[in-house]
Amino acid sequence: MTTQRPDPTLGNSEWLVGFADYFDACRPSPPPVILDILTQLAQTTYPHLVVDLGCGTGLSVNIWADRAKNVIGIDNGYEMLQRAKLRTGSKNVSYVYGLATQTGLADSCADIVTCSQSLHWMNPAEIFREVCRILHPNGVFAAYDFDWPPTTDNWEAETALNSLMARVFTLEKERRYSTGFKRWDKTQHLDRMRDSGYFRYTKEILVHHVEIGNAERLIGLALSHSFIAAFLRKGLNKAELGLDNFESTIKRTLGSEPKPWYFSYRLRLGIV
Repeated sequence: MTTQRPDPTLGNSEWLVGFADYFDACRPSPPPVILDILTQLAQTTYPHLVVDLGCGTGLSVNIWADRAKNVIGIDNGYEMLQRAKLRTGSKNVSYVYGLATQTGLADSCADIVTCSQSLHWMNPAEIFREVCRILHPNGVFAAYDFDWPPTTDNWEAETALNSLMARVFTLEKERRYSTGFKRWDKTQHLDRMRDSGYFRYTKEILVHHVEIGNAERLIGLALSHSFIAAFLRKGLNKAELGLDNFESTIKRTLGSEPKPWYFSYRLRLGIV
């Protein structure tokens, strides 16, 4: 496994520094059924190359280690990639520091290209052009995201997470805080794929995944959100963000006992 040193001209995602551990420990791993669906659509049981764009800490890369000949994760967050190195020792997995829109990979080299929790940070026109350049004919593109919050055993906890995120987005507008990166509405991913003209076929499906969680994990999941991480780095304290009240509510309602959580994923598919 390799991880290239960062090129300062790429604009390292410094606003993400400091939350890779929360991201890695508290975000869910993608459902294995996604691999079954994508390999079936790609008409291969063992893809020659899978490329994951905006791979973060490798949660969406490592799942392919035993299901593909080669796997490449690409991200411009160096701390995230360093954390990804600790995730697997598989020789067929490699990581590249770079932009998803300028992968440097050969034309028509990949069977499958994925974006897990990352497409909303990418310029649609540029990313779709690059995806279709590196996919071979009949190759499969998949952009997938899980819905916030996961379904837990306590509605108060879920409501508290929704309220926290609403407060964060309100502060963003009122105080004009910004990560410095534009984001695109996830609900329009499929429409943008369809309208791009790069895909012969598009479709959205839903899949579900069960993992175990407790109060500590839900608090960590909140801290793994890019906006919360960015605002804490800007100097906002927990009280200003509403994190103090959120944490007390979560500890009271969920407690420390691990219980099943249900994550719902929206999977947008495109065939080139």
